[in-house]
Amino acid sequence: MNNIIKCFIGVVLSASGLVSQAQAASAPASGVSADTKPQMSAVQVEVRKVSEQIRFRHGDCSWLPELALQAGWQAPQIEKLKQIVLRESGCCPNRLGGDKVDKDCNVTGVSEWNHRSDSGLLQINGVHWKPDHAQYDGQICKRMKICTQEPLLAAETNLRAGKLLYDIAGWNPWTPIK
Repeated sequence: MNNIIKCFIGVVLSASGLVSQAQAASAPASGVSADTKPQMSAVQVEVRKVSEQIRFRHGDCSWLPELALQAGWQAPQIEKLKQIVLRESGCCPNRLGGDKVDKDCNVTGVSEWNHRSDSGLLQINGVHWKPDHAQYDGQICKRMKICTQEPLLAAETNLRAGKLLYDIAGWNPWTPIK
């Protein structure tokens, strides 16, 4: 059974260009150096594979329900989540606050510079991922070990981080200030 699972993971990893990670996952644990990159589980590989197949287009969130469910969101939350993702990023995962994008979610410029720590689909603010923010306590950094902006530009990572914030504070992180 173990060999069947290893074979399946090997096929999935080979198809997505991650063969070296599969080899590392099957290698013995002894002698692993401290600088070895963390290995991805089969679920993480599958989520990454699904998100890599998505063709992101500005204003098109049709792909969101499947990926959000895989990231831990519940079906009753999806419609509201979709509205927020559309409002915050136009469904473009690689978007920083203030970025202008074309129809294919390619960044074409910056319209404003005062929200640059906002990240990805849910425009997660730096107060949630910066480990040393004076006013907030960086829950994404503390709980998910994501303490920089770049990982939050991956759709599935952003959705998982958003779910963490939702579990802590409900929809409040995305409630517009009036």
